[in-house]
Amino acid sequence: MNTSFHPTPRTLMGPGPSDVHPRVLGAMAKATIGHLDPEFIGLMEEIKVLMRQTFRTQNKLTLPLSAPGSAAMEASFANLLEPGDKVIVCINGVFGMRMAENVRRMGGELVTVEDEWGTPVDAEKLSAALAANPETKIVAMVHAETSTGVCSDVKTLCALAKKHNCLTIVDSVTGLAGVPLEVDAWQVDVAYSGTQKCLSAPPGISLITFSEAAAECVRARNAPVQSWFLDVSLLMAYWEGEGARTYHHTAPVNAMYGLHEALLMVQEQGLEQSWQKHRDMHASLAENLTGLGLDFVVHSDCRLPQLNLVKVPEGVDEASVRKQLLTDFNLEIGAGLGAFAGKVWRIGLMGYSARQENIQLCTSALRACL
Repeated sequence: MNTSFHPTPRTLMGPGPSDVHPRVLGAMAKATIGHLDPEFIGLMEEIKVLMRQTFRTQNKLTLPLSAPGSAAMEASFANLLEPGDKVIVCINGVFGMRMAENVRRMGGELVTVEDEWGTPVDAEKLSAALAANPETKIVAMVHAETSTGVCSDVKTLCALAKKHNCLTIVDSVTGLAGVPLEVDAWQVDVAYSGTQKCLSAPPGISLITFSEAAAECVRARNAPVQSWFLDVSLLMAYWEGEGARTYHHTAPVNAMYGLHEALLMVQEQGLEQSWQKHRDMHASLAENLTGLGLDFVVHSDCRLPQLNLVKVPEGVDEASVRKQLLTDFNLEIGAGLGAFAGKVWRIGLMGYSARQENIQLCTSALRACL
């Protein structure tokens, strides 16, 4: 006989999802109302204001998508890219590769700038690619590469793209609220993120913002956006409709309550304080792991404080350690992806997971397993 599902409470210190803050869970448990209810429309307006503050932008076209971060990636390319457009994608991990796959599937002309996994995007390589491809329309890059724990210099990369009159797409799914991201100041045209990393909310919603130049690009398209669901011109009729909103889809009402609470908490703490908290917790974890004789893969100059790539010691079965951590300590850490599969652990310190008690649990549990 089937019974209700009761998950074992875990401490989530992998690459995401991260621990969900109790305030967010409490917000999501409130009474469901209709997605066109006047009270919900008021909440939608507050979410957009909070999102602009968190992205550091004045972009009017800023909204959540009723789907996880991968959908925001697809929405970025689906709205800006038309068949035959030339796009430069900077690849230094899995998510750069996924950006490139979006370009291929949408009929774009793909140019890649590739860097070794575990290192940031090389601005000189991008500069050379832009010089060699003067007709490039879009430059796409990952701010915080979840597969490697590397932070790339988006400010410099976007400045290069703008010198060549290109639109820019920035993946900051793991970056937002964890490390500095200044959408307007850095000339980012499209940036997107997700709820399940440094915002301390469950997975399922993504956040996206379009500059006026990007919005104009969408309006000037020759062909319709290939995705009906992710067409931002249709979505904005629901999210921005003056007076009356056009029905587009049934928004996940309770998940939006959670997003609102998560964004509110970031603003209460202060964005700079959130960035500093992640740096402080990383310093504490680094000290502890170094004390266990463990080494980091990524150089400290470009290391994400909220996602740590740790080398598996010689002779250790990394999968069995992760299994033991989950079984004996209810602690989840992540495996390596791609070039790092079987060689590293990915230890997340994102949002509500970035707490001293989690660091102590992780340290003592790893000591026991090793």
